[in-house]
Amino acid sequence: MSGPEGKVAESLSVMEAGEQAVEAGGGTMKKRRCMYEVHVQPCLVEMFGTSLFVFVGCAAVIGNVEAPGAIQPAVAHGLILGVLVMLFGQISGGHFNPAVSLSIYLCGGMELLLLLPYILAQMAGAMIGATITKVMYPSGMYVASLGGAFNATTADVGKSTLAEVMMTLVLTIVVCMGTVNRKSRTPWAPFCIGLTVTACVLAGGSVSGACMNPARAFGPAVAANQWNNHWVYWVGPTCGALLTVSFIRLLFGDQRTRVVLK
Repeated sequence: MSGPEGKVAESLSVMEAGEQAVEAGGGTMKKRRCMYEVHVQPCLVEMFGTSLFVFVGCAAVIGNVEAPGAIQPAVAHGLILGVLVMLFGQISGGHFNPAVSLSIYLCGGMELLLLLPYILAQMAGAMIGATITKVMYPSGMYVASLGGAFNATTADVGKSTLAEVMMTLVLTIVVCMGTVNRKSRTPWAPFCIGLTVTACVLAGGSVSGACMNPARAFGPAVAANQWNNHWVYWVGPTCGALLTVSFIRLLFGDQRTRVVLK
């Protein structure tokens, strides 16, 4: 076809080809954005959120060293965790805790592909937060408070482990029932999680410190080089998380979550 009509048809063909190229490019960009939001952004949020949580938690403990008591650390940990979960929950779930990530995965609330990256991101964030706290505070206060690290005495290591199991059980039950289980999940979950952390620190802080979070123990341990009975703060929370999974999967979960009595 020649003449004006042929030129118009040729122009339309070029425009259609351009539109198809734009759509293909847009599809590629959308796919990359989706991959980032699904796999990369949640891990970055877990690292960032954990660093803030550990920073505030350690700062509360160090700042409380001259007049020791459980109220200041309990309120600080509970408030910052509740706020962080509310802000970042829609991006990563707002775990900031390897024991929470483990329990949520085993209850069907996240993919296996994200479990290890989440835990590594949380541990990295904990080291960042603890290191910032170390730089910020005077060395005398930092050393006197062990930098906010946990120290289970050898004589009471069994009691400390049991305390960590029970406190983590309470925390992970609230997290999983409030966010994963369809029959009981609620938009008030961040508020409930923050209150639970505060209550557990008040209840078990004098026994084990009520860590309930291996990352919260790991970051200050690295920064302060304080490893006395550090395993307690991995074994206790892990066992507490596994108990939560057992209760929810066998007894308390909805029909989709339970593995028996369907």
